[in-house]
Amino acid sequence: MAYADQDGMSTNRLVSVIIVILLHAFLGYALVTGLAYDAVTVIKEKMTVVDVKEEEPPEEEEPPPEPEKQIEPPVVSPPPLVQTVTPPPTIRTVATPPPSAPIVPTAAPPAPPPPAAPAGPTSEAKPRGNPGNWANTNDYPSRALQQEREGTTGFRVTIGVDGRVVDCVVTQSSGHDDLDAATCSNVKRRARFEPAVRNGEKVQGSYSNRVRWQIPK
Repeated sequence: MAYADQDGMSTNRLVSVIIVILLHAFLGYALVTGLAYDAVTVIKEKMTVVDVKEEEPPEEEEPPPEPEKQIEPPVVSPPPLVQTVTPPPTIRTVATPPPSAPIVPTAAPPAPPPPAAPAGPTSEAKPRGNPGNWANTNDYPSRALQQEREGTTGFRVTIGVDGRVVDCVVTQSSGHDDLDAATCSNVKRRARFEPAVRNGEKVQGSYSNRVRWQIPK
């Protein structure tokens, strides 16, 4: 019995010791934590916040306004005097020519005497036969006939003392060289004339006419 009670007392005692230790530990932790908090609070209260204001620079004094300049009116010089000088009149001296000698009219030369009448007969060259036969349809240039080209050619011929054509000149073109060439070629080949006569003598003469080239319908 006594032994059993001793064991029970040891166990209770051990539990009591453990509880005491835990209480001491808890109290120590609480004490440390509370003291630290109080110290921070005390330090925080003792801190004084001072606002430092920057000193503003003194305002610069504005310079006094400059005195207004008095504007002097511009000096205007008077306009120059313009004097109009009238030039003296110009006097021209015209020399009077001396009187000329009287003009004596001269007699006009006498008119030349009229030409003497021809001693013999005088006549122009005349064609023999019908001039319409000098160029006919058979003489139409083939190329101009195929192209159906028409026109009128004027000509002038020089006739010798034998009544034959010496030269032929186109005085009016038909507009086609082949028709103009055919005109003079046929007239020189076929035309015959009575030669011109001056004072009873045969001389060269001239003759003019036209040939109309027209395709028969």
